[in-house]
Amino acid sequence: MQDTILKIEHVSKFYPGVTALNDVSFTLQKGEVRALVGENGAGKSTLIKCIMGVEKPNQGKISMNYNGEWVVNANAVEAQAHGVFANYQHVNIAPDLSIAENYFLGRQPKNALGMVDWKKMAQDSKKIIDKFEMGVDPLEKIRELPIAMQAMVTISKISVNEDIRIVIFDEPTALLENEKVDILFRFIAELKARGVSIIYISHRLEEIMQICDSVTILKDGTYVDTLPIESVTKDSLIQKMVGRPATDIYNIAHFEPGEELLRVENFSDTSHFKNIDFSLHQGEILGFFGLVGAGRSEIMRALTGVEKRLTGDVYLRGKKANIKNPTDALHSGIGFLTEDRRADGCALKLDIKTNVNMSSYDMISTGGFVNLRKETKRAQEYSKNVNVKTPSISQLVGNLSGGNQQKVVIAKLLCRDPEILIFDEPTVGIDVGAKQEIFKLIEGLTAQGRGVILISSYLPEVMGLSDRLIVMAQGKITAEYDKEALKTLTEEDVLRMASIED
Repeated sequence: MQDTILKIEHVSKFYPGVTALNDVSFTLQKGEVRALVGENGAGKSTLIKCIMGVEKPNQGKISMNYNGEWVVNANAVEAQAHGVFANYQHVNIAPDLSIAENYFLGRQPKNALGMVDWKKMAQDSKKIIDKFEMGVDPLEKIRELPIAMQAMVTISKISVNEDIRIVIFDEPTALLENEKVDILFRFIAELKARGVSIIYISHRLEEIMQICDSVTILKDGTYVDTLPIESVTKDSLIQKMVGRPATDIYNIAHFEPGEELLRVENFSDTSHFKNIDFSLHQGEILGFFGLVGAGRSEIMRALTGVEKRLTGDVYLRGKKANIKNPTDALHSGIGFLTEDRRADGCALKLDIKTNVNMSSYDMISTGGFVNLRKETKRAQEYSKNVNVKTPSISQLVGNLSGGNQQKVVIAKLLCRDPEILIFDEPTVGIDVGAKQEIFKLIEGLTAQGRGVILISSYLPEVMGLSDRLIVMAQGKITAEYDKEALKTLTEEDVLRMASIED
């Protein structure tokens, strides 16, 4: 029988107005890959923080078996000293340092003179980079990497540690392409073979069925069950997670496209995309798919003035528009939900009310004074419209679950009543229930005659929701599929077009 390495005993954690965890108990065995599932708000992130020593339970105890002795990690430093490491959902690395510096932060190799041995650090980093097939320079700054490659750096960084006992992966594949997912799974199998225990959090249930030995389900901060993976199905897991049967979450209403809202012509920049042309119509969902580096997000950032382009014109309802910055885009009726909601979408240390109104205070201000009654009313109205689950609009956004943070960003965009909405990876790191709610929001927007551009790295999502699908590879459009073609299109067809090389 496997040895128990982690015991979670009657753990409860409370925040103002919120019970994040309520009397949760279970154990983890040495060399076991345990899935931890539940809707956003189920308590998964809070439990991770408690295991890592970042947060302390208000009640109960979390202890681990370290060389035969049961220890309680008082903080994150102690947890890492005892071999507990976490790969968090949001990329957690020093952006202004190089890959090598991030790998060996706090543990730089020294030469005979006691100075940092930069050459050895670069050489050792290159070995890790090669192992994870990343194809980057160890001296390259993190900030210069695509966000998907940043995610891969955080995953590979774990391998630098020699004494690993427990690793927590929180949505590790959310930003990875298929090839990198396979590399991650090989790494997990390697860790398991070494007797390392894994806690694996993912809303992609097919991954859980593929790589996990068992699954623990949380719901509304309470423990539901722990089951061997062979005794569950995706549908039965969803039933336990959300308390209702699984349905086809992509089954939303579609509408006949109306007038042209947006036309982009001859879009090019220095290195990410070239000669891009597309249009968007009323009531239409236009999907974009491509592998990492294809240029999808960069096009949208250039379209909305976040980044510059070399050539290209934008037409809104047939009239040429001069969009120089994100403010111009907002005032022109374009709302952009970026792929990194925490960095670009919301202010985590501010409350919901401020976040929802953040982009539209000019609409409720006179002579430089904000109408506080309208500020509150709009925050309440739009939060309710997108179903933000919170005890109050005074709640800090940083205290919300990932799905509710995403809804706050959408509410902020809707406050300006945009005609065009660009959703870049809108469901990264959120659960099946929150996904359904966002898909229904998209359905409601298109029913009103708005146009939606959807970027997703998850093929079932972008194929299941789009009225038209544009596929990109290496900065160019390689295929476009209309509604009829999408009915018979396979994932293999799309991946083939997304893998075309010059």
